[in-house]
Amino acid sequence: METTLPLPFLVSVNVPPGLGGEKEGLKREEVSCLGCVFFEVAPPTFDKILRFLSRHNTEFQSFFDVTRLESRDDVVTLLDAGARKVFVRPEQLPDFAEFGSRVAAVVSGGDVSNLSSADTERGLLVSGFDQSAPDAARFAEEVKTKKIGSLFIKPVAGTNLRDFVQLAAECSAIPILPSTGLSSKPQDDKLAVSQILAATWKSDRPDGLVPTVVVDEHDTALGLVYSSEESVGEALKTQTGVYQSRKRGLWYKGATSGDTQELVRISLDCDNDALKFVVRQKGRFCHLEQPGCFGDLKGIAKLEKTLLSRKQSSPEGSYTARLFSDEKLLRAKIMEEAEELCDAKTPEEVAFEAADLIYFALTRAVGAGVTLADIEKSLDAKSFKVKRRTGDAKGKWAEKEGIKPDASANASASATPVEPAQGAAPKEAPREAPKKEVAAEKITMKVYDMATVSAAGLDEALKRPSQKSSDAILKIVTPIIDDVRKNGDKAVLAYTHKFEKATSLTSPVLKAPFPESLMRLPPETVKAIDVSFENIRKFHAAQKEEKPLKVETMPGVVCSRFSRPIEAVGLYVPGGTAVLPSTALMLGVPAMVAGCKKIVLASPPRADGTITPEIVYVAHKIGAESIVLAGGAQAVAAMAYGTESVSKVDKILGPGNQFVTAAKMYVSNDTNAGVSIDMPAGPSEVLVIADKDANPAFVASDLLSQAEHGVDSQVVLIAVDLSDAQLAAIEDEVHKQAMALPRVDIVRGSIAHSLTVRVRTVDEAMEISNKYAPEHLILQLKDAEAAVDKVLNAGSVFIGEWTPESVGDYSAGVNHSLPTYGYAKQYSGVNLASFVKHITSSNLTAEGLRNVGEAVMQLAKVEELEAHRRAVSIRLAHMQR
Repeated sequence: METTLPLPFLVSVNVPPGLGGEKEGLKREEVSCLGCVFFEVAPPTFDKILRFLSRHNTEFQSFFDVTRLESRDDVVTLLDAGARKVFVRPEQLPDFAEFGSRVAAVVSGGDVSNLSSADTERGLLVSGFDQSAPDAARFAEEVKTKKIGSLFIKPVAGTNLRDFVQLAAECSAIPILPSTGLSSKPQDDKLAVSQILAATWKSDRPDGLVPTVVVDEHDTALGLVYSSEESVGEALKTQTGVYQSRKRGLWYKGATSGDTQELVRISLDCDNDALKFVVRQKGRFCHLEQPGCFGDLKGIAKLEKTLLSRKQSSPEGSYTARLFSDEKLLRAKIMEEAEELCDAKTPEEVAFEAADLIYFALTRAVGAGVTLADIEKSLDAKSFKVKRRTGDAKGKWAEKEGIKPDASANASASATPVEPAQGAAPKEAPREAPKKEVAAEKITMKVYDMATVSAAGLDEALKRPSQKSSDAILKIVTPIIDDVRKNGDKAVLAYTHKFEKATSLTSPVLKAPFPESLMRLPPETVKAIDVSFENIRKFHAAQKEEKPLKVETMPGVVCSRFSRPIEAVGLYVPGGTAVLPSTALMLGVPAMVAGCKKIVLASPPRADGTITPEIVYVAHKIGAESIVLAGGAQAVAAMAYGTESVSKVDKILGPGNQFVTAAKMYVSNDTNAGVSIDMPAGPSEVLVIADKDANPAFVASDLLSQAEHGVDSQVVLIAVDLSDAQLAAIEDEVHKQAMALPRVDIVRGSIAHSLTVRVRTVDEAMEISNKYAPEHLILQLKDAEAAVDKVLNAGSVFIGEWTPESVGDYSAGVNHSLPTYGYAKQYSGVNLASFVKHITSSNLTAEGLRNVGEAVMQLAKVEELEAHRRAVSIRLAHMQR
C-alpha cells in the first residue's frame, strides 16, 4: 500500500516526548495539524515511540528511519502499531518483501547510482543530503533515471530550507523538514508552513485564494470557504478555523456566533488546487438551521447527534435515555440484536437487523463517552496492523455454534499451517509425478487457515514451484542459440533429432500450402476448431481501432497516432505432454485479424517427424507461411535469427517451459536479433475462489483442469467461510475426479505443491488473489459479478458457476495465452494489440511552426543541441522573406 501524503512535505521531530517540546519552531499542536511526521528511532527510544503510536497512530501519518534497529521483530512491531512507512538499509529489504511499499530503502548522502530498481520501486529515502556538496548537482538528473516509488530527501543540519524545498520540487521529491526550522507564520530565520503551502497550491482566481472544503472528523462536508497564505498561518497559530473572506479579510469562524471550530488537520487534495480543513465543530457551521451548508446529517452521523442530545437532555419517556441509565437492558439488547443479525436470511433482513445492532452499539459507545470519530480512528488503526490474530470464537460462543476447541487457537501469529484431515502431502513435495504404487493415496491439497498462519507463512506456501535459476537455464540455452545462429538448419535438425527423437526429419520446416493429407481430422474436431476460430476472430476483430487518433495540440500543430501490423510474427505452440491446437488458434487468429504479412508457427514434431493434424489445420486457416518442426530454445533461435529455411520474424509469441521462456528473453535482449516477445511465461496455474454456494464438483473440476497440464503447474483454492464439512466435500471431489483421469500421475505431482487457503470474507480472498496474480482466476461465488470490481491482477477472469476455465482455453473467444508466475501484475494476455505497433506523426503548417517554434528553440538551447535549434530557426527566417 502506497501512502498518500496530506501535505507535500514531512516534518522531522524529536522522539516523543520531545515532540512539541522544542523551544523554537513549530509547536506540538501545529505539527499535529499538519499530520505528517518523521522520526529517527534507535533502541533506547523504541519504547517511547511505541507508547506515542499507541496514542496517536491515527492522528499522524508517521514515517520512521529504523536503520539503527537490528531486530526485524522491532520493525514489524512498529508497522503493526501504525507506522505508515519505515526505511531500512537496502540489504534489509528482502526481509520485508511481504509489507510492500510500507517498507522502503534509505541511503545516506546523494549517491543513488548503485541502487537497482528492486531497491527503489517501493520508495527511497535519501538521508543527510548536502545540497552544497560538489556532486549534489547530479542528484536531480540521477533520480530521474531511477524507477522510484516515492522519493523522500532529508537535509543535513544547517541547510537553507527555502532552497532545499526548491530542489525537492525539481526532483519530484518529498522534503523532510525539521520542525525547528519551521513556523506557522513568516519569520526571518524560519520557513513558514503557510508559505510552503501557498507556493504549492494552484489557484485560478485573480486574488490567488484557494477553495477550502471544511469537514468534521468523520469527513462529513460542512461547507466551502476560501483560504489565503495569511489565513492558513493564522489557523495554524490559533488552532482554530480561520479563513479568508472575499469581502471582509480574515474570517475567524464563530467569533460572533459562538459556533467555533477547533482545527484538527489541514491537507491538500491530489491536484493541489483545493485545501481541506478537518475541524471539531461547536454548534452548527451553516447560518441556516442545519449543521452544514449541504443539508442535515444522515445515517450514523445523524444517529450519533440524536444520541448525544438524548444523553444531555434525557427527555422523559425516551427509550434511548432509558438505555443510558439501564446497563443490563442495553447489554441484553446488544446480544439480542447480534443474534438476530446472525440469523437474518434475506438482504432486507440483514440490513434491518444490522441497523438495530448499530443503534444499540453506538448507544453503548456514546454512554461511555466514545464518539463516532473515536470508533473510526480505531478502525483506521486496525487497518495498519500486520500481525495476525487467530480470530477463533471464544468459549461459550464457540460451543453454542458447535465449534470444537482447537489447540491451534492459542498459537502465535506465525503458527504452522493447518493440515487437512487426510493424506496431506509433505511440505517439500517432489515435483515429479509419483510412482504408480502410491496411486491409492488420497490426492489432496495442503490447507492453510488465515486465522492461524502468518502473512509470511502464506507467502512462502504460495510460492510457485521452483524453477531452475536463470543462470543455470542460460548455461543450457545459450549454446543452443549460438549453434542455431551459426549453423542454421543443420543445428535445428540436430536438436530436433536429439530431443524429439524425430530422426527421419530431413528439413526443419513445413512450407505452405500444407498437404491435405496432413490435415485429416474427424468432422467433429473440424467443427470444434471452426467454432472456436470464429469466436476468437469476432472477439479480436472487435478490438480493432476504428480510426487513427488525431489531436490539434495548438493551432497549426496536428499530432496523430495510427496502428500498423507487425510484418512477421513467430508463434510458438508447445508440444510436451499435450497436443495444443488451441494455442495455435489463440496466437494465429489475432495475427491474421491484425493483418500480419508473415505468420510462422513453431511446434515440436512427433517421433515420426510429423506435426499434429490439428495444428496443421489451424495453420492452414490462419494463412501461415510455414511451420517450424522444432521446439525449445532451438525453435526460438531459428525464428529470431532466421536460417536457410526458417523465415526471420520481428516478434515471437507463445507460452512454453522455462527453457523456451529463457530463450525468448535472451533473443529479445540481443540487438543483433532485432526481435521482441509477448511476455515471460511459466507453468499453467489457476486460482479458484469459492464460497458456501459453490458446487464442490464444479470447484474440483476447475482445479483439476489446470493440474493436469504438468507436474510444475500449481492450483490454489481460496475457501470463503467454508465449514469443515463443505471443504471436505471439495477435497473428496478432487480425489474422486482425479482418480478417473488418464493423467492422474501428473495431477498428483501438481497437487503436491498446490494448496487451499481458508478465509472469512471475499475481501480477504481478493487480497490474496491480487497478491498472487493468477494466470486464471475463477470466481465461484454467489455474487461473482460484484467481485470482478475487486480484481486488480489476473490474466483472465471466469465469472460464476457456469463459466469453467476450459471455455476460455478453447472456444469462448477470449485469449488463453496469458501471463503466469505472477507476471499478471505487469503484463496483459495476448490480444490484438500484441500484433500491432503504433506510429505517431506530426503535421505542422507555417502557423503551427510559428506557434511552437520558440518553445522548441529554447529547449534545444538549454540542451545545447544547436542543430536542433537551427532546424526551426532557418524555417522561421525563411517565412520572413
